[in-house]
Amino acid sequence: MTKAELTTLLQQEVKGLTGSLADDDYSNAIDAAERDTGWSMPQTSDFKVKWLVERSKRHLFFFLMSESASKFRYKDIHLQHRFDHYSSLVDKLDAAFEKAQQDDPYQFADVSAYEQYGHKVDAGFAYDDQTGRDLTYDDDNLTLIHPNENS
Repeated sequence: MTKAELTTLLQQEVKGLTGSLADDDYSNAIDAAERDTGWSMPQTSDFKVKWLVERSKRHLFFFLMSESASKFRYKDIHLQHRFDHYSSLVDKLDAAFEKAQQDDPYQFADVSAYEQYGHKVDAGFAYDDQTGRDLTYDDDNLTLIHPNENS
């Protein structure tokens, strides 16, 4: 997904709010989402696209919340509710992002799951079973590391 495609998707998903947002807001939200996640556009991984979309929406809601913060209430008209709703959305989106980072840290670190924890590295010592000759420094003697991609 490219930045232009993500902008179009965001405009479709926030629908009625597009009148309150400028084109720069979408670009700034995507840039902020890239900084949050450490990823850059274009992106092909479904997992990364999902979180770039979610983080971009979070920043759009924050922009709307910041704009609404200067609103005031007049008699019985309580404009702070708009601010409260955006604040609630931003809090929920942040909580979901933190949970995702805890649940799938290897996805955010761009590593395989097996690389997430410690490894056992064999000593590399090897001996011929028949003769007892030391094969440790032979070119075909490989040091085993577990876990790896195949085990």
